[in-house]
Amino acid sequence: MKIGIVGLGLMGASFAKALKRYTSHTVLGLDRDPAVRESALHDGAVDEVHEDPAFLSQCAVTFLCLFPVQTVAFVKENLSHFQKGSIVADICGIKGYVVNALSQMELPFIYLPSHPMAGREVCGYHGSLESLFVGASYICTPVDAPQYAVDTLESLVRSIGFTDFVVTTPADHDRIIAFTSQLPHVISNAYVKSPSCSKHNGFSAGSYKDLSRVAKLNEEMWSDLFLLNRESLLSELDTLLQNLAQYRDALAREDRDALRDLLREGRIIKEECDQ
Repeated sequence: MKIGIVGLGLMGASFAKALKRYTSHTVLGLDRDPAVRESALHDGAVDEVHEDPAFLSQCAVTFLCLFPVQTVAFVKENLSHFQKGSIVADICGIKGYVVNALSQMELPFIYLPSHPMAGREVCGYHGSLESLFVGASYICTPVDAPQYAVDTLESLVRSIGFTDFVVTTPADHDRIIAFTSQLPHVISNAYVKSPSCSKHNGFSAGSYKDLSRVAKLNEEMWSDLFLLNRESLLSELDTLLQNLAQYRDALAREDRDALRDLLREGRIIKEECDQ
């Protein structure tokens, strides 16, 4: 089967490399950067690489590995190039905006909105890994798509290492992802703005590394994701700020009992969520 990858950045190139490593499918890539196209061919990440999207007419499955606004623009500009009846999955980190925009178009393909729950603290082709998706979860938010298409996508992504395939709605995806992904990126990025951050060497271990890891982000992409999921992220931020205020107030009052109760409550919630 011929599989198209639109955008050979971190995620797109990782999809391409994984497909080449773990399957026998033919991988056709598209990227506007000549240096990326050259690297992808040289590394064997793709069988063919293109600048012109006309090749998409050959692809039974296409992964759109672009930012949300770019994804919508690309589909709108290239509708005539997609193979009729093929499966097309975007991998954007928010679903509502993309799904709503594409639902306004007459699509010649079967659209499967999706989101691979994997990534790194680097961006671009040279950060890509064939093993990036091993053990990861893949979220699919089909809207009126036939079951055989969902099954085809599930089989394909499991073949490159994904172990969980979660089917949900675009709205539920965006609500939950605001908590599990977007909020941690805000927290981490704000955390390292403390003047103490520059002095952490020799004083930090796992806690610092865990909390600061995703502060090293792609600000262009994450700004778009935050704004396109604004209401859900604002709700999570409001909840966090209310909770933080309780800890701060207990400290300010030197109220050990209140502080202990808050910490116990958080520990119990975490233990229950992990069961």
